[in-house]
Amino acid sequence: MTERQTFPVVGMMCAACSANVEKRLREMEGVTDVSVSLPGRTAMVDYDPEKVTPDDMHREVAAAGYELIIDTETNVEDLQRRAFVSLRWRTIVSWLFAAAVMVLSMHWIHLGSHLTNHIVCLVLAATSMVLCGRQFYVVAWRQLMHRSANMDTLVALSTGIAFLFSVYLTFTGAEHTWFDSTTMIISFVLTGRLLEERAKNGTASSIRALMGLQPKTAHLVNMDDDSISDVPIATLQPRDMLEVHLGEAIPVDGVMRSGEAAVDESMITGEPVAIPKQKGDKLLAGTIVRQGSLRMRAQQVGSETVLSGIIRMVQQAQSSKAPVQRTVDKVALVFVPTVLGIALITFAAWMLVNGDFQHALISAVSVLVIACPCAMGLATPTALMVGIGRAAERGILIKDATALEQLHRVDALVTDKTGTLTIPNTDITATDNLAYEERETLKPHAEEAIARLRQMNVEVWMTSGDRDDAAVYWAERAGIGHYRSKVMPQDKEDLVSALQQKNHTVAMVGDGINDTQALAAADVSIAIGRGTDVAMELAQVTLMGDDLRAIPDAIKLSRQTVRTLRENLFWAFIYNVICIPLAAGVVPSIHITPMWAAALMAFSSVSVVLNSLRLKLKKI
Repeated sequence: MTERQTFPVVGMMCAACSANVEKRLREMEGVTDVSVSLPGRTAMVDYDPEKVTPDDMHREVAAAGYELIIDTETNVEDLQRRAFVSLRWRTIVSWLFAAAVMVLSMHWIHLGSHLTNHIVCLVLAATSMVLCGRQFYVVAWRQLMHRSANMDTLVALSTGIAFLFSVYLTFTGAEHTWFDSTTMIISFVLTGRLLEERAKNGTASSIRALMGLQPKTAHLVNMDDDSISDVPIATLQPRDMLEVHLGEAIPVDGVMRSGEAAVDESMITGEPVAIPKQKGDKLLAGTIVRQGSLRMRAQQVGSETVLSGIIRMVQQAQSSKAPVQRTVDKVALVFVPTVLGIALITFAAWMLVNGDFQHALISAVSVLVIACPCAMGLATPTALMVGIGRAAERGILIKDATALEQLHRVDALVTDKTGTLTIPNTDITATDNLAYEERETLKPHAEEAIARLRQMNVEVWMTSGDRDDAAVYWAERAGIGHYRSKVMPQDKEDLVSALQQKNHTVAMVGDGINDTQALAAADVSIAIGRGTDVAMELAQVTLMGDDLRAIPDAIKLSRQTVRTLRENLFWAFIYNVICIPLAAGVVPSIHITPMWAAALMAFSSVSVVLNSLRLKLKKI
């Protein structure tokens, strides 16, 4: 029996980092699957608890130089916030050192002699390396001890080589040193990471918004004397009696016991209107009392609430990997060693060509600095995090990256009629004498949703167990050109299979109960419901509300996300393909110094994240 858990990971900075963590965990006995997200800073692990424990995983990851957070009491957001503040201060201080070294190196300020200038630069550069760049060298050493390498290895080597060579030049009477490059590389890399962290925090905004729906405290009613006390939400138990006031969020899932209230469930179901509640009605955590007040009996608390399930599902989806990311991870594992090899070849080639040691060394350092595994590592997951998160904000829960990638290819959609396309009238018994509109009604916006799907070149089919004339009527009302009547569950599955044999990528939309066979057979399964009665485990995409316009929204958003993902990968690979040879000096007329190499490297990572964030601005 396997379990799935998502653990925060501290210390990952580039694609090689996440690939190393994933490789370590995947090789452990008892671990069946792992997906490590660099922008999400998480590791989603499927494992057999009888063979391996979270403590074992923690030790294994720690041995590689990273920290797997397994203590649920640890405030990960607080850790990340403090790390960000530290990074910001180190970045600011590094620029002060870099500016001072630059002023002295350019001889804008003279301290009496070249030697004096160089010695002051040496002290400033060394201080910057210790105070601001210490993490690069510590992590690089840990990586070396475990026979691996990452972005910190490249930064530590490049700055270390430039510094040591500059020390040599200082005491051999040279007029120019490379202390300015040492400090500038540290400053540019730290600046790039600072901007990356800010941007990556933006990609996770949807999760924070969902978590923000959960109140911290609740009003607990003492049944002995009817007194009320405020208690932390974590202390609540099933069957506790709670009171919720106007404007407050409902703390846990439960049943209304008394009061008069209207509750806004839009963050769960997507329905924009506050719903009147009465005794016995179901209440969901995170929904807000817009009118009146109420008392409720707690049922599901903590991780068992619908809201917690949604948050967990979105986190797992954002931690999952698109198939193309597996290839990127394999490249990332060999990327840094390959760059080290290219740097050595660059040094040797220039020594053979012109014998200029300084030119050969600085060209090799530029190669080390300009190479950027970060851009490759961020290309896919940042786009997925923004896309899946934005879908969640609209009440569309996408189970994983594979579902999102399949969704963008959908060109045929099969929908159930009753309960999916129409709303049955439960107050009557269907007879031949009743008009179609008396038996059921077309869902609001259904015609608009079908029209948008047709505009997107998606072929829509309706299936119904009803008579042929009823199927024709509702298909025409909804604007659907293809339909099947008198169908059984096997017939729906056969229709999906027939469309797939015609090379269609098929999505099946149903209620997740009587459409199980067809949902399982479809390339993408979509369940529609109101959050409590949806077959989430079966569906790859779950629509939390009844608005059918969410279907074309989901397909359009998936197309935008996949397009952005491909743009990111293209530019990340093209950047390295073009810039590494230029830094090596393949084009003699273009000379990229280590300082400018660091600037280009920082820009490449940040540009990929910013391109992903553009998804938030695109119209659906």
